[in-house]
Formats: sequence, C-alpha cells, structure tokens
Amino acid sequence: MRPEPRRFAGRTLLLPAVLFLLITLLPRGARADREHIVHFPNTAYELNIYKIHGKRPGKTLMLIGGIQGNEPGGFLSADLYADMRLEKGNLIVVPRANFYSIILNRRGVNGDMNRKFAKKDEPDTMEDRIVKILKELISESDYLLNLHDGSGYYHPTYINKWRNPMRFGQSIIADCETYRVPGTDRVIRLGDMAREVMKAVNPQIENELHRFHFMNTRTGEKESPHREQRMSATYYALTQHHIPAFGVETSKFLPSVDLKVRYHNLIINEFKRVFDIVPESPGMVLDPPVLKYLVVSVNGHTPIVVKDGESLELAAGDRIHVSHVEANYERGLSLDILGAGDLNDFRKDFRIVRNTSIIVRKDNHTFGEIPVRLVRKSPARSTSSSAGPSTAPAERVERIDGFVVSARGGKRWLADGETLELIRGDTLEIVGIVPSMGPERVTVNFKGFVGNRENNTGEDRGFRIHTDEKALMGRYALNKKGDLYEVLVTRNVDEKVIGRLLVRLLPAEVSYLLLRLDGGRIVGLRPGDNLSLAGVEAVCLEEVRTNLYREDQVCLRINGHTLKRGEKASVAKLRGNRRDLGPAAVVRNGSSVLGEVYLTAD
Repeated sequence: MRPEPRRFAGRTLLLPAVLFLLITLLPRGARADREHIVHFPNTAYELNIYKIHGKRPGKTLMLIGGIQGNEPGGFLSADLYADMRLEKGNLIVVPRANFYSIILNRRGVNGDMNRKFAKKDEPDTMEDRIVKILKELISESDYLLNLHDGSGYYHPTYINKWRNPMRFGQSIIADCETYRVPGTDRVIRLGDMAREVMKAVNPQIENELHRFHFMNTRTGEKESPHREQRMSATYYALTQHHIPAFGVETSKFLPSVDLKVRYHNLIINEFKRVFDIVPESPGMVLDPPVLKYLVVSVNGHTPIVVKDGESLELAAGDRIHVSHVEANYERGLSLDILGAGDLNDFRKDFRIVRNTSIIVRKDNHTFGEIPVRLVRKSPARSTSSSAGPSTAPAERVERIDGFVVSARGGKRWLADGETLELIRGDTLEIVGIVPSMGPERVTVNFKGFVGNRENNTGEDRGFRIHTDEKALMGRYALNKKGDLYEVLVTRNVDEKVIGRLLVRLLPAEVSYLLLRLDGGRIVGLRPGDNLSLAGVEAVCLEEVRTNLYREDQVCLRINGHTLKRGEKASVAKLRGNRRDLGPAAVVRNGSSVLGEVYLTAD
C-alpha cells in the first residue's frame, strides 16, 4: 500500500539566522505556488530552499545539489528546477546544500557533508546545522534524489581501472534492491524504479560509455563494500522516513559541465514522470554568467552604480557596502572583497585601507572583478607640516570574524566558533585571523602545541602544526578521546579571549583496496575482509583508497613484505618459510596502521 502524499510543514522557522521570503505568484487569497526560504543569508553558508507547489495535489520530490562542492553537474542541474512551475505534484529544491565548499571547489570543508546524516548529537558545526535542516525537508518529501558527479564510470563487472564496480560515474545508486518497511507489508522496489528510468533515458544517449547503470551499494548488509553510505542522505531518507531515495551520479570524466547537466536533467525528468510530477514549463537554459553592475554605498551615502570593467576610487578608511549584484543569474552568487571579511562579503560593511578588488563569483567561477583604488588621503589620516602625522588609535575588537588556515592542500576560512575536522597526522598552519591583528595586539595559540620550544610565547601563527599524537600534548585535549583541541585568540592588553576555533582529529583509516590476481581479476577488500589466495601465483596492489590527503606513503604489509601501489609480488615470496601469509595484512601510512585485511594461501 502506497503512502499518502506528504504535505509541506506549515510552520514558519522563527530563527535569527533565517530569512523567510515568500513569493506569491497566484492571485490574492490563493495558495502560493513557490516559496523561497533562505537560511544563513549573506554568509558563505547561505542555504536557499525552493518549494514549488503544483496546481493539482500530488507527491513531493526533493532534489539536493551541491552537498559535495566540487560536483558542478549536480548543483547546476538542480538550479534549473528552482524556477519550474508544476501542473501536478510538488518539488523541494536545494540547489547548493554546501555553498561554502562550492565557492572553494572542494568536496567538503569540514568533512564530507554527505557523511553526517547518521549523527544524533546536537549540531556543533555549520555543516551539522545544514544537515539538520535537510533532514527536516526530507521528512516533508515522498522521494529524494541526491545529485552528484562521481569518479570514472560505474560498471557491474571490472573492465579497467576507471570502469569497474568501485566507480560511481553514470549510475543511479540505491542502498538496496528492495526495502521492506519495518512493521508493514510495504515493499519499496528501488531497483525496478531505477531500471524503469534507465530504460527510458539510455536510448537518448548515443555514447555507450555514457549510458547509466544501476548500482546497488547493499549499504545495510554486513559485507557491503560501501558501508560508509550508512551515513548518507539517501540511507537516512530510506531507513528513517521510508521513502524511495537515489543518488544520481554523472561522471567527472565527461568532457563538459553542460553534458553533465544534460544527463542529470534526463534522469530527473524521467523520475518526475515515474513519480507523476507534471511540469508546466521546464525552462532549461545554461548561459555563462555575466556581471552587469554592482550597487555600492560609500560611507553610508546615496548608492552608486559601478559597471563591470570600471574601478571604484576611495579614500583610505572609507567604508563600503555592496547592496546588489546585477547579473544574468540570481542564485549561486557570492562577492569577495579581497583582504576583508570572508568568502561572501555581500551586504556587509567594510573599511578599506589598501588597494584591493571586489571579486564576483557564481559558485566557484569568477566572472567579474571591480578594482578598488585609494586615490586620496583620508581626512582622519591626513598629515600636517606643523603637527606631523595624525594616527588614529586601533579599534578594540571584542570578537574576531574568523580564521584563515592552510590544511589538506589549500587555504580555507572558518568563522569564529567553528570546528575544523582534520585527519590525525595532517599538517595545519594558522595563516591569520580576520580582521588582521599582529602579535603585538593578540596571541593566537593552538593549545597543546609549542611552535618555538626555546622561546614559547604562545603565538602559533605561521608554524606548521603536526597533528600526530607525538606532536601534540594530550593533556590539552578537550575530551577523553584526545581528539578535540582548541585555538584561542587572546587580546594582549587584558587577556580576554576574543576568538576560538575547535580542531577535531578524525582517525586515519583505509576505505578499500584493490588487488589484481595473476594479472587479471580485480578483487576489492574493505578493512576486516577475508580473501583466499588458493591457486593464485601473483598479487598486485592495484589501488588503496584512504581518507588521508597525501597517500604517497601508504602501503600494504603482508608477512613482513611491503607492497606499494602498482607493485606485484608472488604468493610464494610473500609466504616465505611460513605455511600461511601471517596473521593479517596491514595497510600502513608510515608507522600508523590504517586497517587490516586477512589473506590465506590455501
């Protein structure tokens, strides 16, 4: 028996960080057919939600894009449905679930957002707060599609390194073939739904490599090779709210973003047909972003228009406020005043003290730049031949805006009070704080780390902070597990703490490894898996996937022998004088053990 269509929650979220904007497109007194809700407005974490109601009642499909920020096919495709009008049914569209990581073009800034849905604790990061909102939206839905771009091309059998059962691209993913709702006779036939969609879509795709396959991750099974999916949005939707939920993955190897968007649209549109959600007008256009002008107010005066290609001339100390960006897109826009604020400085006041530029982005693509030039002296800082230079006193900052850190291959900005998740053994550098203040004014101290043991001032900016257990003093950890530390910004004049960053160290671990047996068959193993090598003469370590940023030191130790990526050894050599292959084959990164698998020779 199929459930009744879920209705949108009728409550209004009265939160200080939430801007609720209701756009009514029907005559006065009629039900609005489109709602626009904005959480965390004008920040790098801005979360836009679009609820579209059809003229006739029906089921509700939720689309999530951009939960991982380096997958533009998903969030650009979802973006096209935010303005759709429906004849029947409803849509909940979240085009950019993780806007911060989209701006930085990273999978995730503080860990993978799509691995946070199993968490039951109170939110302690911005990502946790966003996931909590997504969970509420899932509870209002009948179906979920989570849109991604994945590596390689999924294929149910091994063909080559980039086309095999461990790749994700060009697949429709479900956590099981069928799901029986606990305590009922209702069965959700996920595999049948996906195959019905692919049967309609694949004939429209000429390139055989680009056609979609159904990927059953068998998430809930004990021997599943994808047990990490138990923390995903689709598994949460299926097991907690008992609705059909799918991941849709186009390949990162496709030659253009336009093609990724086209394939996503084909899949989404066919799922809509299967779910009986009928569009009134699709409006599928993907033009390049173009900046027309900015509306800028200087020192609170009447706003002026600064067109693309023009520059903004100021005096040192002038304050500016950008109140509007005119472009050919409304969504996915952010504005960055270099050297001030954070990644999104839209509708905020900043004092300009040096030459800079205003960068305008759509998602992670820069498409406009307004140079800002200081052309005259500020009256507050003018000089006099008789009195000498006039120096304005430094402002007393009661709370900093955030931190700039370098970790895992790139710089990132974190707001005051946020949590940075790293893998134990990663290296961290505190580049600076915002607003910038030197060590004569404030001390930035990673509690539990000493940068200069000969002269320990507590100032840790600029040092490479190693996070392995030998480098940090465990007594400064904030919890018994010893994996949570803090960075404090203290004002020197009165020792008041004016900034705090938490650093959580997650264990280094292996996700899976691939062994090629006798130059042919590939076997995938997860930590704890068993494999018999009876009849096998040679083993090659084809691939090892871990959560480490640098994997060049990762190896597999078998009975005292070391195999690195691409290296092959005979089973006889690995066995040596023993009858077996030892107690366990260990995946290591230097001296750290990341996981074990169990190999037998007979």
